[in-house]
Amino acid sequence: MLPEFRLERFFSEWEFQARYHLTASDAESCPIGEILDNPADLLNLRLGYIPSEGGLELRTAIAATYSRIEADQVLAFCGAEEGLYCAMHALLSQEDHAIVTVPNYQAMEELPLALCGQVSGLSLRADSGWDLDLDELRGLLRPNTRLLAVNFPNNPTGKVLSQERWAQLLEIVRESQIWLFSDEVYRGLERNPAHTLPPAADLYAKALSLNVMSKAYGLPGLRIGWVACPDRDMLEKMLKIKHYLSICNSSPAELIATRALHKGTSLLERNRRLTVENLVLWRQFFMKHANLLEWWEPEGGCVAFPRYLGSDGVENWCRRLLHEAGVLFLPSSIYASRLGSVPQDRFRLGYGRRGLAEGLQVLRGFMR
Repeated sequence: MLPEFRLERFFSEWEFQARYHLTASDAESCPIGEILDNPADLLNLRLGYIPSEGGLELRTAIAATYSRIEADQVLAFCGAEEGLYCAMHALLSQEDHAIVTVPNYQAMEELPLALCGQVSGLSLRADSGWDLDLDELRGLLRPNTRLLAVNFPNNPTGKVLSQERWAQLLEIVRESQIWLFSDEVYRGLERNPAHTLPPAADLYAKALSLNVMSKAYGLPGLRIGWVACPDRDMLEKMLKIKHYLSICNSSPAELIATRALHKGTSLLERNRRLTVENLVLWRQFFMKHANLLEWWEPEGGCVAFPRYLGSDGVENWCRRLLHEAGVLFLPSSIYASRLGSVPQDRFRLGYGRRGLAEGLQVLRGFMR
């Protein structure tokens, strides 16, 4: 049995109770009216079943966000979590060894731990700017290593690998002929657009690129995610697993997601500009409270993982913030890992939504 999902349990209790949600992991959303040029498209839509792999129009729009992926190399899912679940079940068996970056989204390590006999953590460390150690990666490889799972821009640190480091990582998995699962849900929100990494699925035949409308596009209510993979046989294995889960997506959600992807460049640029503006506000706040808080500038995505220096500890501080000021942060215990050490003096904050100034004002009052 899978363990309790700490993050989702925490959010189910507090996400809609807190007055100031300053730890949100998604970018600013928008109403349907800003996406649909012709609302009649939605009003006239018949609410029948759609293909399990996703409608062709949606998969064509998704494929257009890659340079070497065709529509039949895309499999649509109900959110990113279902795609992650199906990929891990299709890839792993008890005889396999997997490597997973730490810290991570909990499902990315718990599913391999449940499915295969051996899992190793590849730690991103604060003292190296959360960079990935390629020598450590090489040392973790075994004859039965089947999978490396990574997430960049990283949740929760905001780390983006350099283009050179990304190319070197791909060369390692290519030489080893192992599968690469690349969680790319924050791709497009890099602080510097020149640092945006090419999707793994465009570069390697045994890569699976995970993405979703929820994070960088800011449309979590659609519950539309996907996996792009050059290997059609692997996608077929995943599809057979999806048949036991959602079977197919919502037809209204697919229609809206398709239209949103047609405007994807502008949606991503709007949200990227907002993250850059919000980072200025957070940077100024941390400079004024350097006696209690240590800032590390995230390089992409819309979450950061700064350090709390107070003697009362980050867990107690986050609890007091929530109950006394209505401000929600994620303490680092949510990211505790069975595969590696995650600093216990950190907390996750978000910077992808509008309205940050009001929450910061309350936070300043609390800090005084």
